[in-house]
Amino acid sequence: MGETTCTPGYLRLLESGELEERGDRLWRVLEDCTLCPRQCRVDRTAGEVGYCGAGADAKVYSYMPHPGEEPPISGSRGSGTIFFSHCTLSCVYCQNCTFSQIGRGKAVDVTDLAGMMLELASDGCHNINLVSPTHFAPQIVKALALAAREGMSIPLVWNTSSYETRSLLRVLDGVVDVYLADLRYSSPERASEYSDAPDYPEVCRGALLEMRRQVGALTLDSEGNALRGLVVRHLVLPEDVSGTGRAMEWIAGRLGIDTYVSLMSQYYPAYEAVGDPVLGRRITREEWQRAVESLENAGLDNGWVQGFPDGLSPVAGTRLEPRR
Repeated sequence: MGETTCTPGYLRLLESGELEERGDRLWRVLEDCTLCPRQCRVDRTAGEVGYCGAGADAKVYSYMPHPGEEPPISGSRGSGTIFFSHCTLSCVYCQNCTFSQIGRGKAVDVTDLAGMMLELASDGCHNINLVSPTHFAPQIVKALALAAREGMSIPLVWNTSSYETRSLLRVLDGVVDVYLADLRYSSPERASEYSDAPDYPEVCRGALLEMRRQVGALTLDSEGNALRGLVVRHLVLPEDVSGTGRAMEWIAGRLGIDTYVSLMSQYYPAYEAVGDPVLGRRITREEWQRAVESLENAGLDNGWVQGFPDGLSPVAGTRLEPRR
């Protein structure tokens, strides 16, 4: 913490020519797509689409300076957020369903995508924040190389569900500065029922371990803005669908108690969860309090705890009551 500057990793790869090489390597994967754990093996360059529905071009719903992320991500000038269409998960409660599940958005080539990055950087954003980026990793890395050649030099944030293959993450080693990563479920049964991904807990844990290996604990500059590291997000769901206690224990035991955790109370029924007998309601205050206690009992003192039902409070290392 407290560093003044930290050169984004992708700039070092740019100097050696490695960044473009990785973009080319990922682009070849599109011909037999194995970017995500679904392993669809479709030729996206020939117009085929797999589980996620994404094609050869990146598809963007919107991009903007975003003030609503965790404090070190948004900072005082906002996070340069690019919201990608489509998703490798099918969460029945998807709160971004308009573009993640329904697929609304505009197809853009790598030059257009690079232009978005440069525009957000020129707006003064603290970072480039890629939301649901996995299925567009080749296009992103190629665009990043173009933007970096034009002088962009702010951290790159990979804002992910953590449904990631280790093989893709290894290609991103040194490209991504900050992983803003979900831990959604502890139970394969729940992951299957609500996101059509029974392998999610195993895949997610492997991905988080690889992310931690790459970037370590969160590093902040002197103003408290994220430079490098891992932040784990956990959305508390009704009736402990998310398995919060087990999730917090796993984070503490495998990632370390210095891990920054963002514990979120913001769930509301959306998309196909409306009217669902389990997920068709917000969490109760008692469910939220149990989740906060799980965080505290695991010894996870770094990060943020949302108030009930909204707001974001820093974890100070002492017991935190939900904001009333």
